[in-house]
Amino acid sequence: MSHLIATPFNRRRLLRLAAAGAGLASPWLHAQTAWPSKPVTLIVPFPAGGGTDAFARPLAAQFARLTNRQLIIENRGGAGGTLGAGIAARAQPDGYTFFMGAVHHAIAPAMYAKLDYDIERDLVPLAMLANVPQVLVVNPKNVATPDMASFLALVRKNPGKLNYGSAGTGTSHHLAGELFKLQTNTFITHIPYTGAGPALRDLVGGQVDMMFDGLGSSATHIKSGRVKALMVSGPKRNPAFPDVPCAAEVGLPDYTVTTWYGLWAPKGTPVEVQGRMVEEVKRAGATEELKTIWAANGADFPSLTSAQFGTFVSAEVKRWATVVKASGAKLD
Repeated sequence: MSHLIATPFNRRRLLRLAAAGAGLASPWLHAQTAWPSKPVTLIVPFPAGGGTDAFARPLAAQFARLTNRQLIIENRGGAGGTLGAGIAARAQPDGYTFFMGAVHHAIAPAMYAKLDYDIERDLVPLAMLANVPQVLVVNPKNVATPDMASFLALVRKNPGKLNYGSAGTGTSHHLAGELFKLQTNTFITHIPYTGAGPALRDLVGGQVDMMFDGLGSSATHIKSGRVKALMVSGPKRNPAFPDVPCAAEVGLPDYTVTTWYGLWAPKGTPVEVQGRMVEEVKRAGATEELKTIWAANGADFPSLTSAQFGTFVSAEVKRWATVVKASGAKLD
């Protein structure tokens, strides 16, 4: 049996052999560590059919097309979106579970005395996926007012008789209504649901009179005439619905409420996987398919870094705590 003597020449030869072996092995190692190597789960903390789904499902379709792996939507509704958030926070941080939350999760810390998760501690912010203005929509049979002026007159004449549905106590739909009541000095009865989808279905069916909804989930119903949009929040009209006046035009210059949706990972998710997920989401957002869907829903896809999104979330937590305190909003 022959042996290589450790001369300088043979050491160089051994190094070359080792390098060649590593070169052969690296594709195999890469294949073992490539992400995603199996379907990825996206926890959506609201029932199917709400505003979150309006963006999550098209995103999932593009993710599958771009990566050749499924992005499975897991709807886990309840408790104003906090049930699903807690499930996501406790998920295995293996890079195959992510969380699509919303503005509601920046409101929840001020509404709930105790949560089984901390949005800023237990989940890692990755990207803002969509930013959509809120819109005041009414059932046209229940509320037959042509504009905001007549609507406000009706509400003031009938305090507490009209009601508005929301995705649940403590959600942006709820707080948008409370902020509206504060700024207009009106009283409208709040009817909480387990998600925007069920609330919107009852609005269309006439079981509730109105809703402060994200433009994305109400868009198709506005276009079909099943609901009527009286006002979009903020200082300017939305390009997708140019005939709907903005809050500033109807005498509410300080009424700005947006429903934003974001992507998080459970704390401990490998940093490399976090980066890959952000890359894939950005690639999906750049497709013409998603650009068209976002525009149709009156939404934009903000270009924020993960750090900027995290800073934004922290600011929103503080902002909504102020609104909750001023309105006296409480869990029903």
